[in-house]
Amino acid sequence: MEQDYLIAGHRIRIEGGRLVTAVRALTGFTPFKVAADGEPLCHFIESFGGAPTFKEMLYADEIDGIVSHFGRYNGGFLFVMAPPEGGTLEMWLDESKRIVSFKGNYNLRLLRFACWIAYGVATAPLETVAIHTSTIVCKGKAILFLGESGTGKSTHTRLWREHIEGAVLLNDDSPIIRIIDGKPWVYGSPWSGKTPCYKNESYPLAACVRLSQAPYNQIKRLSIAQGYAALHPSCPPDFAYSDELYDSISGVLSILLSTVPVYHLACLPNAAAARLSYETIFGICEKDKK
Repeated sequence: MEQDYLIAGHRIRIEGGRLVTAVRALTGFTPFKVAADGEPLCHFIESFGGAPTFKEMLYADEIDGIVSHFGRYNGGFLFVMAPPEGGTLEMWLDESKRIVSFKGNYNLRLLRFACWIAYGVATAPLETVAIHTSTIVCKGKAILFLGESGTGKSTHTRLWREHIEGAVLLNDDSPIIRIIDGKPWVYGSPWSGKTPCYKNESYPLAACVRLSQAPYNQIKRLSIAQGYAALHPSCPPDFAYSDELYDSISGVLSILLSTVPVYHLACLPNAAAARLSYETIFGICEKDKK
């Protein structure tokens, strides 16, 4: 039993009855289903043997009682999630990143996140990175809104949809950036946080905007160094402690910063803030055409 998914142009093949059934239950994956008739980038398979053990721990985290660890074993990368109720999910990639093995607890919340990590590791060498943003599409281009949790990313993109004609949401948590012919494109993904917005669409990137709360609305364009500092915290934190993965992400960010503007928007949660960012971004885009 197998099922293919095409995510940001990368074909992933899920193999094994239990794993295929579990991934099919992840509603976000449905728009990305395709026939299993092409050569996959990598295979997600069920493992019936023993999982490897960590040789080097790179990152550990705890969210809502779920403890996760990411690191290396002798043959590649290893990721383990342990929920408070027990029953771990173990996922590991071989050195080629073409075989991804899953073993243990296929709780949908655990599996969704483990697939995100696996996809990120497998596609990082191919100038591809998932980034924590709320993403709007307007005039055929994508705009990424970044910021710490609770900053108001989703609120700001909602204001765009309410007050900017033609603005629609592409993804509310983890769209994928991929470099195509030297330019950044933004893809919808099966991972969209609390807002179910799973679109199998792609658009050229127009701009990135780092948000912060303020008692006023003010926007300014950032330098390349400032832009890097604004973007990097929104990339997968697990990968920052691997030189190999960090270099791949840095390469994507470098191309992005050389081709599109990055702004900082200090703002109120109001329509004027949405209009300010819209007019700034598309004013620049129109000037660049002349």
